[in-house]
Amino acid sequence: MTDAQLQITPRLARVLMSEEAIYGLILVSGMIVVSGSVIGTSVNAFLTVAVTVVVFYIAHVYAGTLGRLAATDGRSGMRRSLRAAARQSAGMLVASAGPLVVLLLGVTEVIDDTFAIWTALVMCAVILGILGWLAVAKWTHHWYTRLLSATITAGFGGAIILLKAIIHH
Repeated sequence: MTDAQLQITPRLARVLMSEEAIYGLILVSGMIVVSGSVIGTSVNAFLTVAVTVVVFYIAHVYAGTLGRLAATDGRSGMRRSLRAAARQSAGMLVASAGPLVVLLLGVTEVIDDTFAIWTALVMCAVILGILGWLAVAKWTHHWYTRLLSATITAGFGGAIILLKAIIHH
């Protein structure tokens, strides 16, 4: 699977191939588990995930801005540093959109709460696997290397799904 096969723009591909996107999906998965262990509704999961992702995004942008200013002794300027940090951190927001939409389907009762929560978790793991595959596909054509990367990346989501299963049983 390549960017062209997924029909995504180079800019979106850059955002999704970032460490922030992968970290964001792992964060979303963890927050779904934590929110579900308290109340277990998609409303709670949606609000917990949305607020947490926004707070982490803002914190990441702030840290990135300070880091850029420090690395350039302030020569990069506040606005340029802020824009660069916001652009770099965008993957966290973009990657969380799919699972949040699924949770919103549970909130609006289009689908059952439990199904929404589990589907959002599985979606995170699947997206992680796809991102792992695509990231490695940028530098190798060997399917086994891509598969290993996809498996490892999806494994982070799988570990959190396992955690949810253990917590709730």
